[in-house]
Amino acid sequence: MIEKNMDWNDLKFFLAVARHGGLSAAAKQCQRSPATLGRRMYELEKQMQQELFIRQDRGYLLTTDGQKLLSELTQIEALILRQTSPSETSRPLVKISAGSWTTLALIQHLDEFIGSPPDLLLRFVSEEKKLAISHREIVIGFRNQRPTEESLVCRKLAKVEFAPYSTKNAPNCWIKVIANTPSAQWLDQQKHLDIICETNTPRNSLDLALASKGIAVLPTFIGDTQTSLHRVDNIIEELSHDQWLVTHHEDRYLPEVRRLIQRIRLAMEPA
Repeated sequence: MIEKNMDWNDLKFFLAVARHGGLSAAAKQCQRSPATLGRRMYELEKQMQQELFIRQDRGYLLTTDGQKLLSELTQIEALILRQTSPSETSRPLVKISAGSWTTLALIQHLDEFIGSPPDLLLRFVSEEKKLAISHREIVIGFRNQRPTEESLVCRKLAKVEFAPYSTKNAPNCWIKVIANTPSAQWLDQQKHLDIICETNTPRNSLDLALASKGIAVLPTFIGDTQTSLHRVDNIIEELSHDQWLVTHHEDRYLPEVRRLIQRIRLAMEPA
């Protein structure tokens, strides 16, 4: 279907129009006017002697030939990206960004994520701050809010809840985390609580709680898995939030990204 003398820019424009389902959003990505993209799509159809789109008032729908072209180009695109991306292994590298607690939970599912036999190389980037998926700092990110960037796509995962945890023998003192996170800010506002110590790393608050040094505010998906810890009070409702799995709308078509997203969903979505 794809001929040697085709203009590859037109094929890239086709991918944008096909994935966005119209000209306006694709024009922003391609930095061309909608009129220019519309004209180039007509030229591409004329060159291929095939109708690729069903043009409607609300957007562009792919014909059967258009869907075949999208499938072929997606495979070619994935091969190009794989060949042009530096890698120390034959397995494709996928970078995942998440906060300390989500990273800790993800690590528990490492064997499920990399496949059997392993077909992915994962790089965990544990950051409390939000890294730029649109700039390809990472490929997949976990966020506490639904993204607003047009270039990103997302899926809601399980709700995240927090509660205070300690061992049965721990003193009635609290472990304070110095970090720019909602749970750390909440604890900082509780002026009446007795603080036993401070740490600038969220993970260390778990270690201190396990060592019976005090009470730590932990997500329930971490605290409930620790057999030596128990909840000393109810869920802190103001810290509850949805969690979103986010990636770039183009990267989601890469085979390795699609595999990993499916595996994450199976492991972490609510039943």
